[in-house]
Amino acid sequence: MNFTFHYYNALAGTGIMMALSRILGETEKPVIACIGSDLLIGDSFGPVTGTLLQKKLPRGAAFVYGTLARPVTAKEARTLSGFLKTTHPGSPVIAVDAAVGEESDLGLIKVAKGPLRPGSGANKRLGRVGDASVLAIVARKGPLVCTGLHLTRLNVVYAMAEAVSDALAAYLLQETPATKNTSLLSYRRADCV
Repeated sequence: MNFTFHYYNALAGTGIMMALSRILGETEKPVIACIGSDLLIGDSFGPVTGTLLQKKLPRGAAFVYGTLARPVTAKEARTLSGFLKTTHPGSPVIAVDAAVGEESDLGLIKVAKGPLRPGSGANKRLGRVGDASVLAIVARKGPLVCTGLHLTRLNVVYAMAEAVSDALAAYLLQETPATKNTSLLSYRRADCV
């Protein structure tokens, strides 16, 4: 089950949120793993998304791993997967990462059921992460992946991270019990008594 959206599309955020709802269904509160490095502009998509997402969520709404202050790189994927299973048993993991693709795919955000394999664009064989994955195609695939990731425009990475973090925040807040009307109704009843 794969869904694709272009970040220019005004409804991309809504589509990403709906795709995640369809993929994960009614589950425990998910954990977000934003993978990447702040050393390459193109690879910074994950940490930028994690940082924006943390700012948009109320404290305790979700566990977000991988920010600009504390990035989670592709090399840490194998240990990250084990850590998340031990620390958050039963919680699905949404993995977020940058990707390389064809020239015509630049700007696409792909949401898929199943894990992603960080570093695969650079022909690295690292561990898999996630129950659902969000990939942003930020650079053109070529013989020198690092060059493509260096030449990626920060504005594009930031705009894509903004769209994905908005969608993730909307998805997480929709499923957070604190946002449901039950707590609001109990508060109003207490005021009336």
